[in-house]
Amino acid sequence: MSELAAILMPAAIAFAVTALLGFVMIPWLRKLHFGQTILDIGPRWHKSKQGTPTMGGLLFIIGTAAAVIVTYVTDRLTGGNIMANGSLTSGQENVKLFAGLCLALCFAGVGFLDDYIKVVKKRNLGLTVRQKTVIQLFIIIAYLGTLYMSGSSYLFIPFVGNIELGLWMFPLGICVIYAAINAVNFTDGIDGLCSSVTLTAGVAFAVMAAVQKVFGMGILAGALIGACAGFLVWNFNPAKVFMGDTGSLFLGGMVVALAYGLDCPIILVLVGIIYVVEGFSDVLQITYFKLTHGKRIFKMAPIHHHFEMCGWSEKKIVGVFSFINIIGCAAGVALMYFGRV
Repeated sequence: MSELAAILMPAAIAFAVTALLGFVMIPWLRKLHFGQTILDIGPRWHKSKQGTPTMGGLLFIIGTAAAVIVTYVTDRLTGGNIMANGSLTSGQENVKLFAGLCLALCFAGVGFLDDYIKVVKKRNLGLTVRQKTVIQLFIIIAYLGTLYMSGSSYLFIPFVGNIELGLWMFPLGICVIYAAINAVNFTDGIDGLCSSVTLTAGVAFAVMAAVQKVFGMGILAGALIGACAGFLVWNFNPAKVFMGDTGSLFLGGMVVALAYGLDCPIILVLVGIIYVVEGFSDVLQITYFKLTHGKRIFKMAPIHHHFEMCGWSEKKIVGVFSFINIIGCAAGVALMYFGRV
């Protein structure tokens, strides 16, 4: 299998599976009454979305997993082994690919449990923050332990090179991964935003993987691109389905897996610049609110809701935020390309 096919094939499969599943799963979710509950604290015009099926992240989770597995098996059955043709050993490529996919699936499991409690058990807040944190930390430590045992305990810093972290990869990784997955979750608040921003990030990671010849990450990035594009068929404004925490936590796991697969988790600051802005806006709002006993910096946080309350349409927010993330992605790709030492 060629390098280009290793990206295009999973992208095509993920798009087709995700988009086609919508015809089956959206009516099924609606039949089960798995509808979104709109909280009173949100923008009042979101009330019209009450009852829109949620847990739609299942569409692109299935699409992504199918794309990765079919591409990998096809490569081996046709006599190829693209994983052995890159800059890493075949064993390292396999660990990063499948450990990364498992990471995303485990986070999706946490999101599914949270959505299930909200929708079926009628508890609007789902899992408590403490419950989510404990489960997420367990998943993160297990993932980092897998990378550590495979020999991937270093960090690549552009223009500096590889820095061996040893056991320090655990406290650093816990902070980075926990912040990243929850920042992606904050981005899921309006139709098409999280999937559009993540699509741009997926393209950037695909380019980086091709340049660095890390083909396992090329397969994973291709699947992410196709899955996000396929989901936008149903999730673009006006959305026919929402991804829920099931989907947003999966996407968070995917972008983390890609960043770690390229040995440069700090690149998320650029490739996921919108995630950073969304997460920081929420933390800043809460901190300022507590320090000033009720004053606010933004009309509402995360920041996409602030722009909504300023009169921006959802489509405009998605367009502007995606464009800003494209700029961050371009900067990230350039930094990874020119920063090799």
